[in-house]
Amino acid sequence: MIMVTGATGNFGRPLVTELAAQGRKVRALTRTPEHAELPAGVEPCDSAAPDFAGVSALVLNIAGAPGSTPALLGAAKAAGVRRVVTLSSLLVATDGEAAAEGSTAAIHRDLEEAVEADFEQWTHLRPGAFASNALQWKAQLQAGDVVHGPYAGACTAPIHEADLAAVAVRALLGDELLGLAPSLTGPQELTLAEQVEILGAVLDRPLRYQEISPEAAKAAMLAHNSWVQEEMIDSLLSFLADTVGRPALVTGEVERILGRPALTYAQWAEANAAAFSAMA
Repeated sequence: MIMVTGATGNFGRPLVTELAAQGRKVRALTRTPEHAELPAGVEPCDSAAPDFAGVSALVLNIAGAPGSTPALLGAAKAAGVRRVVTLSSLLVATDGEAAAEGSTAAIHRDLEEAVEADFEQWTHLRPGAFASNALQWKAQLQAGDVVHGPYAGACTAPIHEADLAAVAVRALLGDELLGLAPSLTGPQELTLAEQVEILGAVLDRPLRYQEISPEAAKAAMLAHNSWVQEEMIDSLLSFLADTVGRPALVTGEVERILGRPALTYAQWAEANAAAFSAMA
């Protein structure tokens, strides 16, 4: 049995779907199991009361983990879970020891170290920006053709969540990624403004990105994501600022692991175009 935290999120859902398609037993942690709409055969579980009975592997997404992460890992170890695949961050690899306390890099490195201390079988997935981060623009693009956000020139290589899920499946079912922490990116560097342009081309709409101040962006993020720690938003904004005018890191790890080219941002946009349809 494989337990997946954050099972209905942008990473968890395609992972659960792929595991189910392969006939694997999956227990999906979610805050609303009664509304999860999971694939047939997947066992929903309330994230407030994780049941580790029969679980041999855990996919740990800190954003979807219930309560205290140390307590969750302690329960997993006590129940005999042998393998842990963590959803970490590319910032761990790029920031290293310079990461400020409370930053995204520091939080995820602490998570990695906690897993390494208690489990012999582990893999840390370190993705960069998600293509699905564009879903944060959903409300704006349902209401109009302008995205307001910070740092239009911020440059990343967004990874398609289906690729990330596919790599996670390899980490769960095979041994070739044990003890490794692959840095995972999409195949193409894009600024935030260019991402909006691609969405516009897919949607056949004249979309554009309107830059606002970091202070205004932070206030908006806090207003719409009350569960996010302020330090994490500061870390994100600092990361975006540092990428302006600099080439993004593009690794070939997805293609190396999966044996096929990584999916593009345009492919992600085409698959998710309906999410940005204008409100009736």
